[in-house]
Amino acid sequence: MNYGISDLSIIPVRKEPAESSEMVTQLLFGEHFEIIEHAENWSKVRLAFDDYEGWVDSKMMTPIEEGLYQDLNKELQVVANDTFNLVFQEKDYSNKLIVPGSSFPFCDLEKKSFQIADKKYFYQGKVSENANGENIRDSIIESALKYFNSPYLWGGRTPYVFDCSGLTQIVYKLNGMVLPRDASQQVKVGDPLTFVEEALPGDLAFFDNEEGRITHVGIIWDRHKIIHASGKVRIDNVDHQGIFNVDEKRYTHKLRVIKRIIK
Repeated sequence: MNYGISDLSIIPVRKEPAESSEMVTQLLFGEHFEIIEHAENWSKVRLAFDDYEGWVDSKMMTPIEEGLYQDLNKELQVVANDTFNLVFQEKDYSNKLIVPGSSFPFCDLEKKSFQIADKKYFYQGKVSENANGENIRDSIIESALKYFNSPYLWGGRTPYVFDCSGLTQIVYKLNGMVLPRDASQQVKVGDPLTFVEEALPGDLAFFDNEEGRITHVGIIWDRHKIIHASGKVRIDNVDHQGIFNVDEKRYTHKLRVIKRIIK
């Protein structure tokens, strides 16, 4: 087995092949991957969506053939857009609760059905096929605000738990765009802005530590407001110095650069 797909709502992806190892990201329902290494009951995977690598418990994976993997790579991403959604398997009508950003491979929008390996599913609610257009910036902010107060957890990319780059990645995915997984990778995308005053809703702001490493990212709402995951998904003030936490009344993150991803 060299390829797989997630047929579970959320699968933790870990740094090392052990349950005690830290979670570095999460694999969502319908996302597919390449298996690049095996270690006892664990498989090291490379996610097709963002090329991120980590270890997954092998019994949580659904194997697929290489041909299907390649076909999935050619598919337009159709993703669940509602905050929570149920999908139903055709044969036994068992249901699964899924989260926004989950993928619906080979989706039939008219019949509201899709295929995971050899299983056919039906869904309710809304999907996002591609939100690019005149209202893309408004859509990004609307998506981000859905997760206000969601708790922070390193490696999270669901409404249950988000880390900072997990939030930005999923918000962009819901709007038809692909971002890398980590803030240090996301900062390499897009065009830099010279001043905070140039920023538009949906632009990404990046922040560094004392060693100059990018350690945080957030979504600009307007020129002086930012939506970001720090303790929880929250809204704070932002200026040329960085993020001013409105609760703590102090600067918590030092601004490095603002990038424009949306052309």
